Amino acid sequence: MKLAFPGQAARLSSSEEASAGSSRRTMTPRGAGRLVGRFVRKAGTPLLVLYALGLGAFLGLASADWATRGGYPFGGVRIGPWMAWPRAGSANADPYTRAVNARRGEIPLAVGEGLLMTASEDDEGRSLDASCTYAISGAVPPARAWTITVAGRGPRDPNRPHIRDGFTSTEILRQQDGRFVIVLGPEVEPGNWLPSPRADGPMRLALRLYDTPAAASAASLDRSVVPSITREGCAP
Repeated sequence: MKLAFPGQAARLSSSEEASAGSSRRTMTPRGAGRLVGRFVRKAGTPLLVLYALGLGAFLGLASADWATRGGYPFGGVRIGPWMAWPRAGSANADPYTRAVNARRGEIPLAVGEGLLMTASEDDEGRSLDASCTYAISGAVPPARAWTITVAGRGPRDPNRPHIRDGFTSTEILRQQDGRFVIVLGPEVEPGNWLPSPRADGPMRLALRLYDTPAAASAASLDRSVVPSITREGCAP
């Protein structure tokens, strides 16, 4: 049996409080880092190998997702606001282009079948916004048939009624000289009206030319043979 005097009890309490305070002080990010370091050193090489493999897999998947989330990263030919992709469907397309096609679930046009052109900016280099109204006017390169479609980023807004996604060369209204004007915007317009796919946010146009000689010479196309994209106004 041990007897504790008041002073001794006070000293013991102070010692315990100091020990508890010391324990609390060690629970800092630096202290946690030292604990993790000691644990890793004790675990040895296998844990380091697993950590390196996990980090590499995460970075690889993240970079692949970033590279294939938008459009094609390589191989485009700039023609005004449009980008032509003559090699998107070729047999020797780069791996990133193939990954984009696989992610979209699309079968691209081969060189002998046609040419894909996309636009995500207007003539002044501003990103296409679904809340704005655009005039897509002019002509297209020679082709047996063509289509022009619009799409937004991400899934379609279920609250917006689906009217149409684009026009074909056989149904579009033309002027006397054969040129056309398509109005892309959120509000109903007379003539060739192409509804915006959502209330706001970025969007992208796709012009597909079928059975066209331009597929073999996309780099030589002139700015005047592709439609212009002019912003006419935006919703307040």
